[in-house]
Amino acid sequence: MRIIVILPMAGPEWARKVLMGAAANVLILGGGFAGIESATYLRRQLPDAQLTVVSDRDYFLFKPNSIYIPFGLDPERLKVQLPRALKKKNIRLVSGYAREVDPERKRVRGTNLDLQYDYLVVATGATMRADEVPGMTEHAATIWTTDAMLDLRRQLADSVTRAKGGRTERVLFLVPPNNKCSGPLYEMVFMLDTYLRRERVRSNFDLSWTTYETGYIQAFGPRLHEYTAGEFERRGIKHYNSMVVQSISSDHVRYANGTQLPFDLLISFPPYAAAIAYPGLPADERGFIKANLTTRQVSGLDDVFVAGDAGDFPVKQAFLAFLQADAAGEQIAARILGQEPRLGFDPVSMCVMEQFDRATFAQVPLELTGNADSPVRVRPGSAADYRLGTGKIWRLGKKLLGAYLPWRFRAARPFHAGLPWKAMDLGLRIMSRLLATPDRSQK
Repeated sequence: MRIIVILPMAGPEWARKVLMGAAANVLILGGGFAGIESATYLRRQLPDAQLTVVSDRDYFLFKPNSIYIPFGLDPERLKVQLPRALKKKNIRLVSGYAREVDPERKRVRGTNLDLQYDYLVVATGATMRADEVPGMTEHAATIWTTDAMLDLRRQLADSVTRAKGGRTERVLFLVPPNNKCSGPLYEMVFMLDTYLRRERVRSNFDLSWTTYETGYIQAFGPRLHEYTAGEFERRGIKHYNSMVVQSISSDHVRYANGTQLPFDLLISFPPYAAAIAYPGLPADERGFIKANLTTRQVSGLDDVFVAGDAGDFPVKQAFLAFLQADAAGEQIAARILGQEPRLGFDPVSMCVMEQFDRATFAQVPLELTGNADSPVRVRPGSAADYRLGTGKIWRLGKKLLGAYLPWRFRAARPFHAGLPWKAMDLGLRIMSRLLATPDRSQK
């Protein structure tokens, strides 16, 4: 016997929403922060919808904590196995590499991949283009993949061995153009300084920092610049801004202003670009998909959304990826259920910068400027919410976040939802109020 359900627009609201939710087919491309957050947020809102995640790997990597790999962390500890996790919430996982989006036919294609959707979330992230800087691929250690971090571990161990033998080691950190958020590299230069002091070889290391930006951590405003400059001074790290790299040789970096700086070990965070360029979607010159800031709806397309580093928001950061994923998920769920969306993307960055001897917390409300050279700035009039704090206790906050997120994803639950997140959020807010100061330079 075949049962046919006729769904009238009038009638019990709960029945209509349940059936509409069950009929929805939502496809999520990407198994990173934005992809898994989107999928788990949607499952929370749509218990019976058809949800599919497409990923070219069977694990989620907690990349922010990969900064610990050069100092001994086993990368396996940063992985969440996706098949086991997503199965708990009946979220289908498809192994594949999506290469083409056809918005007219609502299809995604790739290697051994051909899937249809009602709604699509693109969350395939960003990649690095080291080859944009002549010599970077050949001569610089980068911090993007776990393999690169393991290689950096080996190089640092060799440097420490030479320093213990009496040799002076020159380590140069480099931020090139087209990288708007190099926070992990800032963490690593401060972590390295602390690590070398603990190894009793700091006096045999010459540490230097260069960035193309006019200020340190420029996207996060003058307070972070002033703090970072002070930290460089306190630690005896040479530091230079407005230094645009031109080329790299085996032992020195040449800058556009004519300066040359030597190194024994060069550590860099290469330029960003979209991990996958989709010809069928509107994008900028680096492949980042253009979208409405608040809703994350892709420009000109009603049923396609972008979240995280794949999108055109200039700052690429895990916390902002979560906020974008939640906004995209909320927009899709609201449309399916015939409701008004309860939230949108509000770019308030929150981060904890590890330094081994302490950590620094920053909460920074951001806005777009429309200026390609400096595309984001601290939101004017946000003095009370632009907060900064530093101390040993913030390392505890870093560790708690590092434990909380993998735990949530292993249970296939969204980061920003439920009682555990309310407790975590309350704790962060209390710490922020007590241990982080607002920006008193704004009225």
